Amino acid sequence: MKLIIAEKPDQGSTLASIFKHKKQNGFIEIFPNETFTNGAYVTWAIGHLCQLVNPEKYEPGWKKWSLDNLPMIPAQFQYEVTKDKIKQFSVIQKLVNNPAVTEIIHAGDAGREGELIIRNILRITGCKKPMKRLWISSLTANSIRDGFSKLLDEDHTRNLYYEAYTRACADWVVGMNASRLYSLLLQKQGFSDVFSVGRVQTPTLALIVKRELEIENFKSEPFWEVIAHFNIEGKKYNGKWQNDGETRVKTKDMAEKVAAFCREKPAEVAEVEAERKEFLPPLLYNLSALQAEANKRYKFSPKKALDVLQKLYQKGNVSYPRSDSRYVTIEEANTFPEILNKISHIKGYDQFFPLPIESIADNKRYVNEKKVTDHYAIIPTEQIPNVDRLDPDEKKLYDLIVTSLIAAHYPKAIAEYTTVKTLIDGRAVFLSKGKVQIEVGWRKVVNHKEKEDVPALPQLTIGEKGRTTKVDVKESQTQPPKRYTEGQLITLMKTAGKHIEDKEMEKILSKTEGLGTEATRAGIITMLKDRRYIDVTKNMVYATAKARILIEAIGKEVLASPEMTAKWEQKLKEISEGAASPKNFMEQTNKMVYHLISSGVGHSDNWAFSEDVRDSFTPSKQLTKGKGSTKLGKCKKCDGAIVDKGSFYGCTNYQKNQCNFTISKKILGKNITQKNIKLLLTEGKTEVIEGFTNKDKTFNARLFLDEQENRIKFQFENNPKEQNAVK
Repeated sequence: MKLIIAEKPDQGSTLASIFKHKKQNGFIEIFPNETFTNGAYVTWAIGHLCQLVNPEKYEPGWKKWSLDNLPMIPAQFQYEVTKDKIKQFSVIQKLVNNPAVTEIIHAGDAGREGELIIRNILRITGCKKPMKRLWISSLTANSIRDGFSKLLDEDHTRNLYYEAYTRACADWVVGMNASRLYSLLLQKQGFSDVFSVGRVQTPTLALIVKRELEIENFKSEPFWEVIAHFNIEGKKYNGKWQNDGETRVKTKDMAEKVAAFCREKPAEVAEVEAERKEFLPPLLYNLSALQAEANKRYKFSPKKALDVLQKLYQKGNVSYPRSDSRYVTIEEANTFPEILNKISHIKGYDQFFPLPIESIADNKRYVNEKKVTDHYAIIPTEQIPNVDRLDPDEKKLYDLIVTSLIAAHYPKAIAEYTTVKTLIDGRAVFLSKGKVQIEVGWRKVVNHKEKEDVPALPQLTIGEKGRTTKVDVKESQTQPPKRYTEGQLITLMKTAGKHIEDKEMEKILSKTEGLGTEATRAGIITMLKDRRYIDVTKNMVYATAKARILIEAIGKEVLASPEMTAKWEQKLKEISEGAASPKNFMEQTNKMVYHLISSGVGHSDNWAFSEDVRDSFTPSKQLTKGKGSTKLGKCKKCDGAIVDKGSFYGCTNYQKNQCNFTISKKILGKNITQKNIKLLLTEGKTEVIEGFTNKDKTFNARLFLDEQENRIKFQFENNPKEQNAVK
């Protein structure tokens, strides 16, 4: 009899569902059939059922957080069953030791995490029975049957387990030691909090903090543009004045002079250049691309997108969700006609059929076996759902996956981009750009928005003449870099190699998976939120004072750089290929930790944090206990005091008399420091705060308290009488 161990309960149920079976407590019994002549048991983990033990399990003295205890490096790593999952582990252990069970079928997710989860369980149970590996990319009935008929030998995926195990142990060594190191050193600087540090989360955080500082240090400068309106033989269009390839004018006076010169002057078409551009259909989705698109369209967080996708996978409607490939093999491509034929009968999708291209089996843009690693791209399976019965979120993601496959069967889109140079009075050059869609192609299926809307231009010919009917001077300001969205964070992690100056390291990182993996990136972002390193407001990512303190303290240490990740990922990949030794990798990791500790202790005396960062910092303990907060000033509605409440400033009398006087901690993208709150409460207004952002416009202003209306308002320096309420 065989024992099948799945990674999750739902997957275990799905694997058993195609056979006659009986549900038991914590497992399912499959009756004898063609595949399992003696029958089988199916049981399951509940995700990571085992975990690496805490430091004090190795050395009781390691329980105390002390610099004297660092580094903590176990001689032999140990796993234990997590307390809330002991019941299910007992079920698995009993089945593993059942004399009737002669072989184990490892049915964890077909990736390194699945490999680690099931093999760790078998290690702890002391299992010595032979093992086979089920490796499938979808949970349809056909895929399950095919997978059980083509089980892999145990040694086929063993190196993948070595990689996952080594990765987990190395992350433990780095995380445990570095987190304690920086927490203890920063406590000496007055920051009483736990500063979590990790191999992937910290370089990701460093990139976010870098953008935060770019925005904060950006100095907005005014510029002007001269816009002319033309009537050329009855054809009307606009153009921008251009001088030496630049359309921005640095002074208003110069812009006004250009405008005055051009008004009512004759105009002539000097150049017309048309460039035809072809746009191929998008590649099929991998997890990162799908998470980024779901965030862009529907504001789904990466974790939400993965959770919804997992549900579709477990229903058998889409292929394996954690894929890093955007390609399929010829075998999958040959199933597309059947899948698409079923989709063609669904209302809404029927409008795209018949398909312009019947098959993409010969199209190397999509079908490339060399670019398919563990799994192929995320595609709909032949198990088509009743779309109307999917919940709204499932329907949105399923639609993205379906339309990406349909679009692949459409021709390229073709557009013509036209650039026109118009001369005013034979001297001033004005530039106009326009676009004409020639072939819609795949854009009929996927509503792919342009970065900028390009207006249509009339048909113009060199030498045509007319007049300048109107000239405007438009004032604007340079804008700081935009904040990352959660979806862009996924892309940032995937392409972190772009931030590496060492080209060799950049090449290595691009060949691996950037920062983190398809399976872990959403979790890393969630971790950064939970540990109060980032705030996400209206899908925009803000680095907190806590994040800035940590990244400033780490400085140029390898922990904050993608270069370190590049080197790690290269070695880990070599372990999975059997070309590198886990032992050597751990020795190098241990050396790095020794260096980190001595360097961190040595540099900590030179740390100098700004007053604003110190004022903005709120310890997590303060957030949870709500006691001992520094009083920033008197409440304006009662006799209470205003204190830092974590995400806002509020009155200490809320519990006593429900006083609801509050001040937001973040206003139009700017963190309002404790220093400015003190000024607001004592003197009625803050310092000038630079960099408020509203609808892509940046401005500087003071905050002041209108005591008659009991509201916070903006006061603009160039016009103190102009005041707007803070929304």
